[in-house]
Amino acid sequence: MASDPDDHGALSSSTSSGSVSNLNPNLSTRSSSPSVHLSSATEYVDGIKNQDVGVLSRAITLLESTRSDHRETARTIVDECLPASGDSIRVAVTGVPGVGKSTFIETLGLRLVEQGHRLAVLTVDPTSERSRGSILGDKTRMGDLSSHDNAYIRPSPTAGTLGGVARKTRETIVLCEAAGYDTIFVETVGVGQSEVKVHSMVDFFLLLALAGAGDELQGIKRGIVEMADAIAINKADGDNVAAAKDAQAEYERALRLLADPESGWDPPVLTCSALTGDGIPAVWKAVEDYRQHTHDNGFFDAQRRRQARHWLYQTIEQRLQDDFFSDPEVEAARADMEAAVESGTLSSFAAAERLLEVYRSSGGA
Repeated sequence: MASDPDDHGALSSSTSSGSVSNLNPNLSTRSSSPSVHLSSATEYVDGIKNQDVGVLSRAITLLESTRSDHRETARTIVDECLPASGDSIRVAVTGVPGVGKSTFIETLGLRLVEQGHRLAVLTVDPTSERSRGSILGDKTRMGDLSSHDNAYIRPSPTAGTLGGVARKTRETIVLCEAAGYDTIFVETVGVGQSEVKVHSMVDFFLLLALAGAGDELQGIKRGIVEMADAIAINKADGDNVAAAKDAQAEYERALRLLADPESGWDPPVLTCSALTGDGIPAVWKAVEDYRQHTHDNGFFDAQRRRQARHWLYQTIEQRLQDDFFSDPEVEAARADMEAAVESGTLSSFAAAERLLEVYRSSGGA
């Protein structure tokens, strides 16, 4: 796998500052670029388009940084890489913890890179609510895939984002596509209402499930099942094959109760084993069939246009929030407002209005 020359390994500790310190110096690294400081966005863009994975990794680090100068450089990089992006299939891989997402991605990913695909895997790592740190260990869980030249694995902390989607994942997809990766996997932390964030940045939404469908269906919200373009019952091996078949039938019955997808696609329910490889080719064939189907009926391009519009307004909301909380006068007033709300002397709504008024008065709006 290609990795940042400054990234000595898979197991890293990350903080909310956007910087990453490496804990495992033992894994080999390969990059065509020396570890040098790049002074301009143009240098980053040139390196990315030349498929220099070291430059790609540092550009993604800029995206994830909270520093204003880093954000400005990152925005320029994304803008200049945008015309070279888009020529890929973007696949979300989600499912409850323990379903085997990382093993599944490695098994399928190895097949794809051996076939000549260039695969970028964006794995979203949970951030501790206490320490704001995360242990970025997906490279260790995908050891064989991470060592392949055609694979790039990038773990990113969620930084508190609901649904496990790192805040800059969409922009990271753009950079990976500009670097020549034709297949993008986004692995999420788990399933929940905010998985819509993943759905709004990918072409294909793959839900991994386990046998024991009765219990499993209760743990997965209806909306997640409705978004799925395919459901794969993983761990269908050994004594679990019969149970996996029962789960498959249960999900098929559940899907028949849902409205027909706008894409005109009939989501299949498949069984597979990431451990043995059985059924994995059928899962990828479903992705390819979906891509052909939605290209033919125009849904593929229409969905990408809607997603771009959606992220326009998401970006505006995030920038406004960043500007609000970084305003010095708002910061100075926050403690008193929070204390008043906690003591019950001021309602949350009134406190919010007062903070917004402080923000407007300071010239923020």
